[in-house]
Amino acid sequence: MKEMEIGEVARRCGLPPSTLRYYEEKGLIRSTGRRGLSRVFSADVLQCLSLIALGQCSGFSLDDIAAMLKADGQPEIDHQRLAEKADELDRTIQRLSTIRDELRRAAACPAPRHIECPAFQKKLASVRPRSLDRKKPGRSQAPTDKSQNTP
Repeated sequence: MKEMEIGEVARRCGLPPSTLRYYEEKGLIRSTGRRGLSRVFSADVLQCLSLIALGQCSGFSLDDIAAMLKADGQPEIDHQRLAEKADELDRTIQRLSTIRDELRRAAACPAPRHIECPAFQKKLASVRPRSLDRKKPGRSQAPTDKSQNTP
């Protein structure tokens, strides 16, 4: 199997050598040794780096990805975790779609100023500043207290 020095791996995958060293430190990839002062990797590191990139694009953290890689760098996919991530993405898509729709409504408002728009006023009255916090998965929000709606 062909071996590549860290610089060649960096050129071929588009990541800086510092990222490759960090991934190695986190246990995501493994060098096969050294050639002088340079780390050497087997050619299959490129596939592993592609898996890492795919995982990151899907919203997985490096720790999540590390948990899905066996000691030899081959994937050991947790299907339950994939289903949970898909559900999480569905919730994010729904939340962002709602925000997008509200922005489009506000942009189409015929009132000279948004603060004068009855629909905007209604929406504004329904939102508490605390409700604007991003909800964390699995955490419930405290019950609303209407007395806190005043600025």
